Amino acid sequence: MPLYEHVYLARQDLSTTQVEELTAKLSAVITENGGTIAKTEYWGLKSLTYRISKNRKAHLTLLNVEAPAAALNEVERQERLSEDVLRYLTIRVEEHEEGPSAMMRKSDRDDRGDRGDRGDRGDRGDRGRDRRPRGDDDAVSAED
Repeated sequence: MPLYEHVYLARQDLSTTQVEELTAKLSAVITENGGTIAKTEYWGLKSLTYRISKNRKAHLTLLNVEAPAAALNEVERQERLSEDVLRYLTIRVEEHEEGPSAMMRKSDRDDRGDRGDRGDRGDRGDRGRDRRPRGDDDAVSAED
């Protein structure tokens, strides 16, 4: 069966439990149509770059799915009918990612305050040691 990654954005005024219920409902649609859910990740309430239907934030959820295309078509149809879903995206992948997704790894890095590898910056040298004081040596006196 084909593998998919499915992400959907839910309205900001929903509670976390309502988003989990919506995820359970969509997962049930997939299993009823002969598919399986490999992984579910709730990415949290995130700020959007631009407003979508008067919402500045949205709850993001990822589903790693192994299902026939008909199951995903039905899930997308249900999401189009739901007023709680702002956007959705389904991508077919060759294999599912092991461990946490990139969004979850990013939030772990943000919590630690780690800025990652900065090795690409190169040597910055002796900064400021070769500079002359301003105006001391080059100043021309008016008395000359």
